[in-house]
Amino acid sequence: MGRGRVELKRIENKINRQVTFSKRRNGLLKKAYELSVLCEAEIALIIFSSRGKLYEFGSAGTTKTLERYQRVCYTPQDNNLECETQSWYQEVSKLKAKYESLQRTQRHLLGEDLGPLSVKELQNLEKQLEGALAQARQRKTQMMIEQMEDLRRKERLLGDLNKQLKLKLEAEGQSLKAIQGAWNPTTATAGNSSFPVHPSQSNPMDCEPEPVLQIGYHHHYVQAEGPSVSKGMTGESNFIQGWVL
Repeated sequence: MGRGRVELKRIENKINRQVTFSKRRNGLLKKAYELSVLCEAEIALIIFSSRGKLYEFGSAGTTKTLERYQRVCYTPQDNNLECETQSWYQEVSKLKAKYESLQRTQRHLLGEDLGPLSVKELQNLEKQLEGALAQARQRKTQMMIEQMEDLRRKERLLGDLNKQLKLKLEAEGQSLKAIQGAWNPTTATAGNSSFPVHPSQSNPMDCEPEPVLQIGYHHHYVQAEGPSVSKGMTGESNFIQGWVL
């Protein structure tokens, strides 16, 4: 007796539904593989479960088969746009891979993530570091030499300027001495005139007293001068007394 026809509808039992999905999925993937091998067909199979899990099979690669499908099915305008998009996608992928490689190299140069590296890679890394260190030292030495040359040039300029200022000060000192010698009264008169020169008084208190006018009669002054002075002073005192009266 033959099997009855099974009615196709959703399996209500969750466990039975999951078991059926697993069996038929494996069978479908197996049939796709057999078809690609037996008939040399390019097959791409994509399955999403009810939970969103992806199952795929591609005899030549799912992505490659999908690209071929898009080239065949799309119009030329869409095909050009798709080619441009694909080109940009490939460019972005290359740049991303290059960026990741540079980041990995930078970490290696900083001494990080060295565990996965082999001995040969570590040797290459060591050579790179030694070369970079030698270049850095060479550049540092060159900069130090340039700075020293600059400082020496400035030192020479300052030395020349110092010599010029020294010569200028000496010339001004000689001129000042010549002017002082020309205006010195003692030197000028002693060298150019036969008249006697009286030296100037350094202290105004050392000057001789000038004659002063004495008004009135001073007895002690008359006695100190003697008899000759007393007579004159008597007449003069009489004249002054009469004038006072």
